[in-house]
Amino acid sequence: MCLFCKIVDKKIPANIELESDDFMAFHDINPKAPVHILAIPKLHVDSFNEVSAQTMGGMTAFIQELTKKLAIDKSGYRVITNVGENGGQEVKHLHWHVLGGSKLKWDHLADADPKDFL
Repeated sequence: MCLFCKIVDKKIPANIELESDDFMAFHDINPKAPVHILAIPKLHVDSFNEVSAQTMGGMTAFIQELTKKLAIDKSGYRVITNVGENGGQEVKHLHWHVLGGSKLKWDHLADADPKDFL
């Protein structure tokens, strides 16, 4: 059982911000912004590559509800999912990072030279 499935099953504590029958959102333990929440489907899905359109539709509505609850829906926020090792995915359970609460930077790509990646 993966780490996030253990959180869903309440075997590992988490600071839960929002929960529905199908989704859960909790605070990241290593925040990168004043607001940094992880939003997950309760059903285990390894990554974005395997997610169904139905789950995505539900997750969209859930994240929109979450951003309203966090009062970042008007000021702005970022939603990120990492896929696979090269994409930076550390937990093999589909999750979105919802970041906000301040002007967000994009430093790691701001001075990137595309030639470095080719």
